[in-house]
Amino acid sequence: MKSYLPNSINNLHKISIAPMMDCTDKHFRMIMRKISSKALLYTEMIVAQSLIYTKNKEKFLNFNSEEHPLSIQFGGDNPQILKEAAKMAQDWGYDEINFNVGCPSPRVCSGNFGASLMKEPTKVAKCIESLKNNCALPVTIKHRIGVDQEDSFDKLNSFVKEVANAGADRFTVHARKAVLKGLNPKQNRTIPPLKYDMVQKLKKINPELLIEVNGGFTNIDQCIKALEDFDGVMVGRSAYKHPLAWSEIDQKIYKENHETKSASEIIFSLIPYIEKNLRDEGGTWEICKHLINLVENIPKAKIWRNKISTKSLKKELSINYLIKMTTELKEMGY
Repeated sequence: MKSYLPNSINNLHKISIAPMMDCTDKHFRMIMRKISSKALLYTEMIVAQSLIYTKNKEKFLNFNSEEHPLSIQFGGDNPQILKEAAKMAQDWGYDEINFNVGCPSPRVCSGNFGASLMKEPTKVAKCIESLKNNCALPVTIKHRIGVDQEDSFDKLNSFVKEVANAGADRFTVHARKAVLKGLNPKQNRTIPPLKYDMVQKLKKINPELLIEVNGGFTNIDQCIKALEDFDGVMVGRSAYKHPLAWSEIDQKIYKENHETKSASEIIFSLIPYIEKNLRDEGGTWEICKHLINLVENIPKAKIWRNKISTKSLKKELSINYLIKMTTELKEMGY
C-alpha cells in the first residue's frame, strides 16, 4: 500500500476528522474520503494490548487503500506493547500513528490510558519514545488541556514540553479539560468549557511545535479563522453527523479547483464498494448507518433515511433498490 512520506506531515494536518469510537470505521472513512481527498482521517482508537494479543489482527488493522492519508490511533501505557504496535502500523501501511491521551471513558481510564495519563507525563513521554524508536512514521498525540483539578496552563505547558522532548511530531489539543469522575464521555464533550485561549497561549509560547486545535468546530469558516492561530483543526461530531456540511474542505482549505459532490453523486460513487461489502459480509447496515447522514435538510429526507435503514437492518437492501432511491435524490437535485 502507498504510504505518505513522514516529512509530508505538514501538508496533511490542516483539517482532520477526529477518531471517534463506533463512528470512524473504514466505511465512514470511505464516505468521508469521497467528500475530501485531503483531510487527514483517523481510525477508531485501538487498544494496543488487544491488538498484540488477538489472533485476528486484520479486524483492527485492515483499511481500504483509498483512505490515505490515514492515521492509526493507539491507546495504552506499556512502552513494550506500543513498540510492537508501532511496527505493525508501519508494516500495514498507515501514514501516521496517534497516541490517545484524551479519552475520558471510565473503561479506558480504568486501564490507565486515555485522559488519565495526562497526570503521568513521564510515562506518556516513554510511550512516545517507544513509538518513535520503532517506526519511521510521524508520531502524534491527542490530549486535553487538563484533567480534573490538574488544569492550569503551567501543567499543560509542562506536559507538552516533556512529550515534545520525547519526539512527538504534532499535538492535537482538545480545548476542554476532562472530568474523570462525575461526567460521562458524552458530557465531557460539551460540559467542560472550551478554552481556546489556553491552546493559543501554548502555541505562542512554543512556536516551533505543530499544534492542532480540537473541540466545538461546526463549520469550515470557523476552521479557516482558527488556522490563523493554529497549525491545524480537528473536527469531530459535526463531520460525522453532517458530512455534507464539510463538502468544501478541499476548495476552501486546500485551494483545490474542483466541484463539490452532491449526496447522490457520493452514494453512486460508493455503489461498487457497497456491492462488494454485500457480497463479502452479507449485509449493508455497517455502511448504511453512516451513509444515511448524507441525506438531510431536503424534502422527505427522514423518509429516505428510514427506508434505507429499515431495509438494511433487515438485510433486505438490494443494490438495485439503493440505486433507485439514489436516483430519486439526483432527480430532485441532491
